[in-house]
Amino acid sequence: MKISTLNQTKQWLKNSKHPVAKKLFAQLKALLNFELPVPQLLCRAFYGLYVFMRTLFSTFTRLFFWTPLFKGRLQKMGRHLNLYGGLPYISGPLSIEIGDNCRVSGQSTFSGRSSTATQPQLMIGNNVDIGWMTTIAVGSRVVIADNVRIAGRTLLAGYPGHPMNAQARAQGLPETDCQVGDIILEKDVWLATGVTVTAGVRIGHGSIIAAGSVVTKDIPAMVLAGGIPARVIRALKPSGDK
Repeated sequence: MKISTLNQTKQWLKNSKHPVAKKLFAQLKALLNFELPVPQLLCRAFYGLYVFMRTLFSTFTRLFFWTPLFKGRLQKMGRHLNLYGGLPYISGPLSIEIGDNCRVSGQSTFSGRSSTATQPQLMIGNNVDIGWMTTIAVGSRVVIADNVRIAGRTLLAGYPGHPMNAQARAQGLPETDCQVGDIILEKDVWLATGVTVTAGVRIGHGSIIAAGSVVTKDIPAMVLAGGIPARVIRALKPSGDK
């Protein structure tokens, strides 16, 4: 009842033509838009202090909390891991190996298929970037070779999590083995923002996948591919060629 009365009052203030309602509405709007007359120099100083404190806190938690926790979950780890933005969510019986000089967003998800006799394996090479909100679902094996770049909101779907049959899904049964496959990203591959790679796909070295693409079949080396499903758009020149 009180909420209804409050809403009615708000509507009356906004829509009424009565002079009192108009005056009250103008005063309330001015109150909501009130701001302190702070000099620009002081605002910049406050913002600089905020950025400094935020960076200090982020660095401290990364070095002494998130990174040690993450390393405790790895089967093999290289040197100079840069884990930023928190701790990735890891689920399932997943074996994870990471090489040297990798950068991994803490806002990412790594999962391993649980309905399998063999342990799923995620193998990450050297100098690899894994961006914000990336999900890597390992059905059997996902290999990310050296110098691969994976932009934000990318999905590597090595297994779907549910069977194709509706009755089996309703019963809570897992996916079938035919829905599961390896994903191989060879050296120097770049997956742009929002790319999805499905099970059983290999992307050849140096290839680039355009943003928002869905890769359902193998992509050869040194090409630009894109679309749904992804197709080769053109060949890429080797490094050093003009």
